Amino acid sequence: MSRQYFGTDGIRGTVGQAPITPDFMLRLGHAVGRVLRRSEARPTVLIGKDTRVSGYMIESALEAGFASAGVDVLLTGPLPTPGVAYLTRALRLDLGVVISASHNPYGDNGIKFFSARGEKLPDAWELQVEAALAEAPGWVGSSQLGKARRLDDAQGRYVEFCKATCGADLSLKGLRIVVDAAHGAAYHVAPDVFHELGAEVVGIGCSPNGFNINDGVGATAPAELVRTVPVRSADFGIALDGDADRLVVVDAAGRSYNGDELLLVMVMDRLAQGEPVPGVVGTLMTNMAVERALRERGVALVRAKVGDRYVLEELAARGWLLGGEGSGHLLALDKHTTGDGIVSALQVLQAVRRQGRGLAEMLADVPLFPQVLLNVRLQPGQDWRGDRRLADVQARVLAELGDAGRVLIRPSGTEPLLRVMVEARDPSLAQSCAQRLADAVAPA
Repeated sequence: MSRQYFGTDGIRGTVGQAPITPDFMLRLGHAVGRVLRRSEARPTVLIGKDTRVSGYMIESALEAGFASAGVDVLLTGPLPTPGVAYLTRALRLDLGVVISASHNPYGDNGIKFFSARGEKLPDAWELQVEAALAEAPGWVGSSQLGKARRLDDAQGRYVEFCKATCGADLSLKGLRIVVDAAHGAAYHVAPDVFHELGAEVVGIGCSPNGFNINDGVGATAPAELVRTVPVRSADFGIALDGDADRLVVVDAAGRSYNGDELLLVMVMDRLAQGEPVPGVVGTLMTNMAVERALRERGVALVRAKVGDRYVLEELAARGWLLGGEGSGHLLALDKHTTGDGIVSALQVLQAVRRQGRGLAEMLADVPLFPQVLLNVRLQPGQDWRGDRRLADVQARVLAELGDAGRVLIRPSGTEPLLRVMVEARDPSLAQSCAQRLADAVAPA
């Protein structure tokens, strides 16, 4: 059965357009509830959300759908995606539900699900839900209807969990940290975590109004954080995205560090503590400089498809703990079951404290290779894989780059685009090679 609604990370789209409509969300809650009741007589689900104004509408519709299938609901209000994953597991619930479109603008929204173990659910489960959506509803009688209640201490529970993921001796006293929550789900959680560990916290992106999530702030727009950190004489800046599973870190000089660099810092710290790191999982986009630095330290890098879901699958298959993407999705599976921007930030700060060196010093010998990414629009039916001209140009480019660069050509998963990426030590060489490849794809 092919998917109609689920993408690579749940269901997402523009609010008011199918499937992000209240009638579909009621049907979705009902369908998911019926799937849950196949294995549990009286399931309970947890629903959290980010700060989008549409969250109220979607939350109410989902709640009604679950109740109509005989499923009880706990509501957290705004809470980071990893917070929902944690509480679902900690409270021994049957399912976690997140209402969020992550780093997208406020006009979008979506739904993603976590298992009772706080992990993203497999394709087979999503296909069961799709099949249930195609069936006629089976409303339960009044005596079996689900009930809903608020979980008033959700934020406090999650704050304590985040603090517990780092060493008991970690203190942030003496540090001034700018925390940018992207006007999103972590606006009332992230500042408390760093403050309670001793830091002086300066908040930006912590005043949501339902319409400003990710708007010029957060991990996908870190320019404001880069500007603010030196101005406020801060030691670090921490930027999260709308649902707080991505991370960007800025140092006192205003230099930002992406997920590839932060993953390497986490590995370096564990090695320095004598902990074994047999390997890490990155993606097809992970920078070559990081791959080489890992290899020099005896750590293998395996590249998964782009997307934290695929990184997680590869880690689970190999029994490894650390992985991530340049976008800032970082995974430390001995700390949490899913990517968590706050937990990852604590791992980085702990590394800096233990090593007694700043991020710039720790990464001084690992300058990232420049990456040039060009998007080429494909014509309907265009066979780029069988394009002889593109193959010839690619062969010449690879020969020219040698072992000092690489090429990645892949189709977009959401648009009729071909993404052409060239990575090389020489930025001008990367640019010229990428342009030659893009020109070879374009129709003559």
